[in-house]
Amino acid sequence: MTPEQLGFDHAPTALCLTQHRTVAACNLAFLALFGYSADALIGQSIALLYPSKQEFTRIGQRGYPSMHQGGQYQDERLMRCFDAALIWCRVRGRALDARTPAAAAVWSFEPVAQTLPEAQRLSPREREVVARLAQGLTSKEMARELGLSPRTVEMHRARLLMKLGVRSTPQLLAKLV
Repeated sequence: MTPEQLGFDHAPTALCLTQHRTVAACNLAFLALFGYSADALIGQSIALLYPSKQEFTRIGQRGYPSMHQGGQYQDERLMRCFDAALIWCRVRGRALDARTPAAAAVWSFEPVAQTLPEAQRLSPREREVVARLAQGLTSKEMARELGLSPRTVEMHRARLLMKLGVRSTPQLLAKLV
């Protein structure tokens, strides 16, 4: 085994190499984070790790154009583990060739919270709003990123507060994190 392969396998950060959104390689930290064996993941669509097919599609539609422009993409999102638990992850990706970002990309996954049972009740759009709240974005910034009006973002935020029985955005984030 080469030093490079040893470094990849034993890196303290969860790493994954995808080819056309299929897991081509992953390291031990990645397997531990998501609770899978290498045999169960290698050759499978990375969609296995998303809360829903819609979320998988939505992230691809947002991420790959960004990678095409600059070769990189990052966000915070919910991901699904082998046991169906949802975890918040900070995800960073780099295309091996920015001209064809889906062809091959290296991804790092950093957990930013523990299991989130409350998050399982959230719609995909609500998860997008919460992820941006966690990033500290304003309603106008969220609206721009999500292609919504600021008022619609405010309605989603109000619905989230009611759904989770909290009175403020900091309480909402504390409950989820």
